[in-house]
Amino acid sequence: MELDELRHAWQVLGRQLEQQGAVQRELLRERRLERMRRGLRPLFWAQLAQGTLGVGLILLGVSCWTAHLQVPAMLATGLLVHAFGVVTLLMALLTAALVLRIDYAAPVARIQQQLAQLRCVYRINSNVCGLPWWIFWVFVVLAFADVEPGPATPTWVLINLAIGGIGLLATAIFIVWRRRSGRGPGALSDESAGIHRGERVLEELADGGQE
Repeated sequence: MELDELRHAWQVLGRQLEQQGAVQRELLRERRLERMRRGLRPLFWAQLAQGTLGVGLILLGVSCWTAHLQVPAMLATGLLVHAFGVVTLLMALLTAALVLRIDYAAPVARIQQQLAQLRCVYRINSNVCGLPWWIFWVFVVLAFADVEPGPATPTWVLINLAIGGIGLLATAIFIVWRRRSGRGPGALSDESAGIHRGERVLEELADGGQE
């Protein structure tokens, strides 16, 4: 009888230890995922700022092209700024939505898929809405300053477009070199510290059996 009682006591103790271990693992998971959530907040706020910029570009573009319907160069400039503003706004909203969409209560594998989708969209966002600024700022200045074509305008525009083109080409060469040399990914988007930290947190959870 004493042996049975001892065996039962060991079984009860074993279940208690298992329950305690499960609780500790869950608390560890929650702490790490909360750290990941905090790390992605700056990215979310950055997308809101980008969306605000997109709205500003839309308003600037509309103001420019509607005021110069009879001036082809300024009409094209306004339409270009307007279109770029729309793309900037949409990409910002999509990226921000993917940040909010992450389900921290889901299994680790599912969260990794969601973060991978965010990283992919962020890469597109960075390259589509970021890289063109080497050249695009010239059109924004033209639209904002309401500069109509004149004797000095073409030279100024050509010089700055050439400088921007050189900068864009140098950036592209740097990205290709970094990818081929194994020093980093071939896109500017992966510079997001929040995404990098989130990936490390999920890797730690996956290695610790937090599936």
